[in-house]
Amino acid sequence: MSTRLDLYSLQVFLAVLEEGSIAAAAVREHIAPSALSKRLSELERTLDVTLFQRHARGVEPTSAARALARRARALLHQTQDLASEIRDYSTGLRGRVRVAANLSSIAQFLPAELRRFMDQHPNVQIDLEESVSAGVTRAVLDSAADIGVYTQSDDEQGLDVFPYHRDVMAVVIPRNHPLARRKSVAFAETLDYDHVGMHRGSAANYLFTREAAAINRTLRLRFQVTSYDALVAMVRANLGLGIVPVKALSIHTTEDLRIVPLKDMWAQRQLKLCVRSNEALSGAARRLLDHLIQEAA
Repeated sequence: MSTRLDLYSLQVFLAVLEEGSIAAAAVREHIAPSALSKRLSELERTLDVTLFQRHARGVEPTSAARALARRARALLHQTQDLASEIRDYSTGLRGRVRVAANLSSIAQFLPAELRRFMDQHPNVQIDLEESVSAGVTRAVLDSAADIGVYTQSDDEQGLDVFPYHRDVMAVVIPRNHPLARRKSVAFAETLDYDHVGMHRGSAANYLFTREAAAINRTLRLRFQVTSYDALVAMVRANLGLGIVPVKALSIHTTEDLRIVPLKDMWAQRQLKLCVRSNEALSGAARRLLDHLIQEAA
């Protein structure tokens, strides 16, 4: 016997999953909590699974709920795109594209490239969310994003991956720093000094810690921040040196600082684009992916 799924029930199911409680999901979806709870129970009966464990503080998704969420997001997104794609024939490209990207790509490349795309396709809505690289690939795999931009991740299985820009790293230091007069410097030489680094979980933090351990050294991470703005400000205050993508510094005033290239081969990282394997992209998402690939080329 075939199983029929109600799209609206899937929508409120995702709201409960994301909000963590039936009451909060009901407010978000403008539906009475009792009606939402009834739809949820009917969905569980239809699928013959328990989707949530109810408790006093809210609900806890089961493994079945997490599996359903990935498929439900993809199905709802494809449904939303359907009418837009049909209208492409008479009104030009339309649709909504969800992009998850790491800080490095947002700070250096994406703003100008997205601007050029939107100038050509003003009826396409782009939702951009920043995340660490591992979060980017997870968002794409879970159908929470259509396109991902990242540097490195252990979660690439199930993704189609394309090369994007090269991410060239350099040391930014005060002009009175002992390394300031160098034309280039090896990463190992920076380990004698305090660093200002990115937050835990960032690809850069993982990379620098790994490279230091590879030569039996320790990264002296004095401060950790969440943006390049904050990192440059901390370096300017003489609180340590920072290692950042060169192009990310182009929007900052750096006359009072020195930017010294890193000699290490790994200091030129490969940024990547990714989409889910074996899943058709909407017309708008496919066009944006092709645009970003061409921009990088």
